[in-house]
Amino acid sequence: MASRQAAHNHLTDIRKIYGAVVDLVGIMNSPQRDARMIKEAGISLDRALFPLLVLIDRFGPVGVVNLADRVGRDYTTVSRQLAKLESLALVRRNRAQSDKRVQEAVITPKGRHMTEAIDKARDRILTAMLKEWSHRDIAALARLLRQLTDSALGLES
Repeated sequence: MASRQAAHNHLTDIRKIYGAVVDLVGIMNSPQRDARMIKEAGISLDRALFPLLVLIDRFGPVGVVNLADRVGRDYTTVSRQLAKLESLALVRRNRAQSDKRVQEAVITPKGRHMTEAIDKARDRILTAMLKEWSHRDIAALARLLRQLTDSALGLES
């Protein structure tokens, strides 16, 4: 009976984790969150371009198809948005070293300056969110989120 209860509790915890992750993904993908981050960073950028710029900074050089997969948009839409980021001198596109047919987006110094402002805004927002948390809890959250993400990435490969 104790084993059955433990299995039930485990399944309940798994569902709570899933529910929290779904809620967090919804928050992270919210246009209002992007608008708040843009405002907090004190930058002028179309909200639709915001996640692309951040991802190019983090994962660049990155191809259009990979970028489209990461943001859940069609690659033709992402290609048009990359052209806009390029016209703003925030990114540039280069031929991939491994395959000259592929173009990869790379952040420019101007784009990096903008993502640094975004990083500082994110730091301020997260610091405010976690102000009542202990250092130990914050460290545990960071470790466990990384572990969860790494496990999820392992399932994709």
